[in-house]
Amino acid sequence: MPDGRPVRILHAHSTFALGGKEARAVRLMNAFGASAEHVILNATDRWDALDAVEPGIVVEHPADAPSLPGRPSLGRYRALSRYMRGCDLVLTYNWGAMDAVMARRLFGGPPLVHHEDGFNEDEAERLKPIRNLYRRIALPAAHALVVPSRRLEDIARTVWGQPGGRLHRISNGVDVIRFQEPPSRAIPGLDKREGEVVVGTVAGLRAVKNLPRLVRAFAAAAPSRSRLVIVGEGPERERIEAEATALGIADRLVMPGFLADPAAWIGHFDIFALSSDSEQQPISLIEALAAGLPAVSTDVGDVAQMVSEANRFAIGGEDVLRSALTRFIDDPVLRGHVGAANRAKALADYDERDMIARYAGLYGEAIGRPDAFGRPRL
Repeated sequence: MPDGRPVRILHAHSTFALGGKEARAVRLMNAFGASAEHVILNATDRWDALDAVEPGIVVEHPADAPSLPGRPSLGRYRALSRYMRGCDLVLTYNWGAMDAVMARRLFGGPPLVHHEDGFNEDEAERLKPIRNLYRRIALPAAHALVVPSRRLEDIARTVWGQPGGRLHRISNGVDVIRFQEPPSRAIPGLDKREGEVVVGTVAGLRAVKNLPRLVRAFAAAAPSRSRLVIVGEGPERERIEAEATALGIADRLVMPGFLADPAAWIGHFDIFALSSDSEQQPISLIEALAAGLPAVSTDVGDVAQMVSEANRFAIGGEDVLRSALTRFIDDPVLRGHVGAANRAKALADYDERDMIARYAGLYGEAIGRPDAFGRPRL
């Protein structure tokens, strides 16, 4: 591969709706700028994340590419391998793209880096043995396996049998400084009144996020001077709205749908809430920490280690969500103290400059060009 030519990267995604892994992938695309060109395979028909790609970044999503999902088939694996050979580097993401890893294992192709960020509701409580076995067979094809959380790192070592030389833990990161700026964009449907406390979350409306749990905790904890904002889209919208109606808080629930660029509006929240059954290292929580918000959350993935020590009392089950929300809503001084500690934690541990540099180095190493992405744009 001649020096100076843009690196052609094939991305195989389980979906390209704008969730955490997609937001990170797009941020890296934008940071690499003209040094890379991108081809995206998507196992679904969701392409929302494309809207976050900056103008001038070369991104293709060809209609004639081999199918990423489908029944196991040597013919399909061979077609995927053949297609990958048109690129310099393959990046695969989560279980939904594991067939591309298997194709590389069976029929070869360019260097491949696989990323695992977490599990859907079908593996929220217990990993599926057949998927564990499939990963064990396929992952030796990868130059590297990247995970963001300590829990996933442990699973990769002990359950998927990945050697230390292949395994890399790279924390997610955000533009911490930008999240400290006052909000510049309104949240549709939220006309914040003086003295009102806003509890907010950012999540795909999927079962694994268990947003009815958050609605219940809010209804039990929150007085009339507070409102709940749930930013996101997905199939669980009606279930969430029904829970709010049943509990008599439908008039205090705001669901504006998907909103791009959280740094521009997350500052309208006073408290961030996370109610998921399964997470690893959620980017939405990192954004909240960077914005200086206190957080309440279920005790999932690395969340208890991600927040500041001052915030750890607010991590636990539904009863903890309820009691911590009550404390934060009633005590603005506590909100300010915990929020400041969370902002300091984000500055120390989750600055995106380190994340981007580590990914650029790993991808460059995979293709034998350590400086392939030059000085990424921040």
